[in-house]
Formats: sequence, C-alpha cells, structure tokens
Amino acid sequence: MSITVRPLSDDLPFGARIAGVTRENSRDAEVRAQINAVFEDRGMIIFEEMEPSNAMQVALSEVFGELEDHAISDVPMADEDVRGMTDFDYVDVFEIDGEEVSGWVPWHIDACYAPKLNRGGILRPILISPEGGRTGFADGIQVYRDMDPALRDRFENLNIVYHSHLMFTALKFGRPASFKPVRMRQMMADMIEAAKSTPRTVHPAIWQRANGEKVMHVSPWQAAGIEGMETPEGDALFEALIEDIKAKMLPYWHTWSPTDMAIWDNWRFMHAASGNPAKYHRRMQRTTIKGDYGLGRLEIEGSAEPIGITV
Repeated sequence: MSITVRPLSDDLPFGARIAGVTRENSRDAEVRAQINAVFEDRGMIIFEEMEPSNAMQVALSEVFGELEDHAISDVPMADEDVRGMTDFDYVDVFEIDGEEVSGWVPWHIDACYAPKLNRGGILRPILISPEGGRTGFADGIQVYRDMDPALRDRFENLNIVYHSHLMFTALKFGRPASFKPVRMRQMMADMIEAAKSTPRTVHPAIWQRANGEKVMHVSPWQAAGIEGMETPEGDALFEALIEDIKAKMLPYWHTWSPTDMAIWDNWRFMHAASGNPAKYHRRMQRTTIKGDYGLGRLEIEGSAEPIGITV
C-alpha cells in the first residue's frame, strides 16, 4: 500500500513527485492523508507510473475531494458518466513571433472569471505532441517572496477584475509582442462572443493562507485591470506587476509521459501551456476538484455567474 514521495526538483521550493498510487491504495485512509499533506505543503504533484485510464483519474481526483462540472456546459466532455471530466483537444492555431502553434495558453488561474475558485484539477495526457506541448506551473508563494517589495506592497490591498471574454482574440495583458489568431473553432468564437454579456469578477491580487503565508495570485489571462484603476496609469502599473512576476517566478515546465497525471493548487499556482508546432496534435483530459477560497465576488452582485474556459 506504500507510495514514494520525492521533490519535484532539488532547485525548486515547491512541487513533488509521487509514484505507486493505484486504484486500490487510493482508497486507503493513510495513503490519502499522506497525499493531501504533500499537496498542502508543496502545492502541486506529478503522479508518475499511473494506470492511464478514466477510472484511475477519477480515483485519484476523489483523493482530494468531490468532483464538479466545468464552469461552462459547452466544453466537450471526455466521459459523459463522470462529472466534469472534460476533453481539451487543442486545434486552435495562433501565430506567435512568426511561428504557428496550437495548444498555447498564457499564464493564468483557472476560473478567475468566476467568483468561486475551484480547488484544483487533475490533468492527464491523451495525445502528446513530439515537440513542445509542455505545461508550466509557477508558485504564488515563491513569487510573493522574491518579487520587488515596493511593487508588491502597492498591491497588498488591490483587487483584479477578470472577464471571460478576454481570451485569445481580446487578450489584454500578458500578450506576446507578436500575436494573432490564425484558425479558431466556431465554438470558441461563439463562446467568446457570448461571454461579453456576462458580469465581471473580482479577486484579490494577494491573499493570506491559514498558515500565514502570502500568495501573489494574479492571472494575466482574462484580466481587465485593477479594480477602480482601469486607466492608462493603472494598466501600466498592472503590466509592471506582470513583468516582475514573470521575471521572478521559478517556473517548472513539465514534459508529459503517457502514465503521468498532475494536480496543482488553484488557490496558489498559476499555470500555462507552452504550445506546440501546429502540425502536431495535443489532447488533454481533466477533472476539476470542487472548492472555493472564499475571496472572489461578482462585480455586480446578484447577476448570473459568468462563463469561460479553463485549461
């Protein structure tokens, strides 16, 4: 029933690798407690040598909590019998710095466009690109600790406004210097258009965990700006924050194997997808763990919850 735990990397203050998890021992109370303790401490886990099946993905997900549906019902399902098991088939193509890529997603927090932030997700590869196709993770605790103190202090009591339509075609912050959509599914275009009529959400730029650690928790993707400061000056300040975050983060970029699964703490981490040459296919499958840190809200109270995409 034993599992093995080791650091994600000797030079990183976050993350772990766990091997030996099976459908059988994932039901054992001691194993579950050990895995959750690692998750709380290290913030993200790469599970290695996993049985590559829907049943194993569900069993692992349930170690961390109840599953929930994706924030938007139109996202394709990978298994209609499993709540919220979604299928991300990366076929939209973008030109970035003169190169056509698919599967690219900038640094973000999942569901920042919603007032409730899910606890995390279990990600599993279905089709792996032979080039690129990596997933990046960056720890908000490490970023808070290492970034410019003067800039960090300016955001201690500031909130960030998010809106789900600020995706690929309307990306406002963190946009590559040379970027344009090349081919997008009609489903994606329709989703972005429909999102324009939904209310925006507000989340703190910095929040404090129960153990006293502070987290820099900002999503460039789908950000509209600083609450009450959506002006050229406010946008410049927010861009400065994003640039300092990128300069100070110690990202881990994971190259996938067929028997890998990964989870990250969505209340603590940003993540991204590097993209891969458009000639290759990449497909991932994900479950979402229900939860909320309790600090987000709708900009207009009482409005319908917004929709959006999470990766």
